[in-house]
Amino acid sequence: MKIYTKTGDAGTTGLFGGPRVAKDDPRICAYGSVDELNAVIGIARATSLGEKLDAILSSVQHHLFSMGAELATPNPEEHGLKWAGGTHVEQMERWIDELETSLKPLRNFILPGGSTQAAHLHLARTVCRRTEREIVSFSRDRSVSDASHIVVFLNRLSDLLFVMARFANQQVGVVDVNWESPRK
Repeated sequence: MKIYTKTGDAGTTGLFGGPRVAKDDPRICAYGSVDELNAVIGIARATSLGEKLDAILSSVQHHLFSMGAELATPNPEEHGLKWAGGTHVEQMERWIDELETSLKPLRNFILPGGSTQAAHLHLARTVCRRTEREIVSFSRDRSVSDASHIVVFLNRLSDLLFVMARFANQQVGVVDVNWESPRK
C-alpha cells in the first residue's frame, strides 16, 4: 500500500466510517490538534526526561491516539472507537499529586522555560490548551457525540504538563523563572 493516495488533493479527507469532508472541517481541526499535541509530547520525550516522566507521557500518548480515533469517527460507538477517559483522569490527578510533593509550593506565576525538558513540556501544555479550546468549539455542534470526557482529560493533562515542567526543572537543578510585571 502506498502512503500517498491522492484522494485529498482537492482539499477533502475521508472520515473513518463516514463521508469525505473539507480538510478545514472543525472535526478535522479537532483531531488534527490532538495529533499535533501527541507529536509535541513525542518531542518532549526525546529530551531525556527521565524514566518516571517518560513512562507517564508514553501512557498519555496512547490515550491521545485513541482520542483522535474517536474524534475522526462520526459514529465512534458503532465502530468500537469510543474512548473511555474517566479512570485516566483520576490517574493523572494521582500523578500530579505525587509530583507536587517534591516541589516547592507555587507562590508566583512562572514563565515557560528553564531547562530544555521543561520548555518542551510547557509547549506541550499550550498546545494542549489550544486543543481543548478547539474540541469545546467543535463539540457545540449538535450532531457531535458528547466530547465532555475528552475536554476533562485535556484540562487535566494541561495541569499535569505544567507540574511535569516544574518537576523537570527541579530534576536538572534549574529554578523556575518567576514572572515579574514590567514596570513603566
